[in-house]
Amino acid sequence: MTFLIAWLWLFVTLAPLLALERWIHRHMQGIGLLLTRDPSLATILYSALFIPGVLLHELSHLIMAKALGVETARFSVWPSRQPDGTLRLGYVETAKVDFIREALIGIAPLAAGSAAVVLIGYRWLAVGPLGAAIAAGDLSAMAKGFIASLYSADSLIGLYALFTISNSMMPSASDRRAWLPVAIMLTLIGVALYYFGAAPLLVNSLGEPLAAGVRVIASAFTITIGVNLLIIPFIWLAEKLIARATGLKVNY
Repeated sequence: MTFLIAWLWLFVTLAPLLALERWIHRHMQGIGLLLTRDPSLATILYSALFIPGVLLHELSHLIMAKALGVETARFSVWPSRQPDGTLRLGYVETAKVDFIREALIGIAPLAAGSAAVVLIGYRWLAVGPLGAAIAAGDLSAMAKGFIASLYSADSLIGLYALFTISNSMMPSASDRRAWLPVAIMLTLIGVALYYFGAAPLLVNSLGEPLAAGVRVIASAFTITIGVNLLIIPFIWLAEKLIARATGLKVNY
């Protein structure tokens, strides 16, 4: 039951996390465009803001590749515009390998980012009570919890690190390329284990460690949602004020 609850928690938080993250990235780029009126400068400004998260994302790829014995080539955290119009904030070039190692390299930023978010959130910013207030929908407790979290040591630096890392940890389309064959393989293995009656033994032995890992990621998602909900109004207000001051507007 604990295993199922952990996965349910993960899936429930995934959709709002992706929606909030998409809004933030689009409107932060919009603010950069309003300030600079130059797409190239706006891209540099936007990328510089998220550099801690991008650096952790790409270093996670690099470290996992090295740990798995995969050769790496170029490494960059400099932004580049792709042919389809999307923005790539960084990359690590690796040798072509089997889909299992490719999937592990692809998921590394999510694992490292989730661990960092939970560590910063609970140990540095003390957002445990804040997370409980968000889950309960208690606006008064949320405000008090947010203010209380800012009294911890170096809280503004911690909040900035949490914001940039949490909004840069999700795997890109290229990171997810090998996930489908891995999912198919694991499904087939699971069906075979169930058919031969070995599934209960596997769940009893690996269920709790897997649930613990899923809970870390789900906790990171929850913290990220809470922080984004608190920061989005400030981003929205800043964009409106800059748009009024410049007389410009970004159409999304």
